[in-house]
Amino acid sequence: MSAAGESGRAQQMRAKVQDLEQAAERATDPQERQRLKDKARQLKEQSEHIGGTGKQDIDPTL
Repeated sequence: MSAAGESGRAQQMRAKVQDLEQAAERATDPQERQRLKDKARQLKEQSEHIGGTGKQDIDPTL
């Protein structure tokens, strides 16, 4: 995939993360809220990996 394609995909994923986080804030069921937060966190990690905006202090043991 091209760098531009990866960047666009990462942006789309970050937008989805925001949607999920907002939905989690509105959720009244604690289990649903946690599910949405977990999904948002996972998607955020994926988008950071794809977009290259991950942590700058990478653990060398990984």
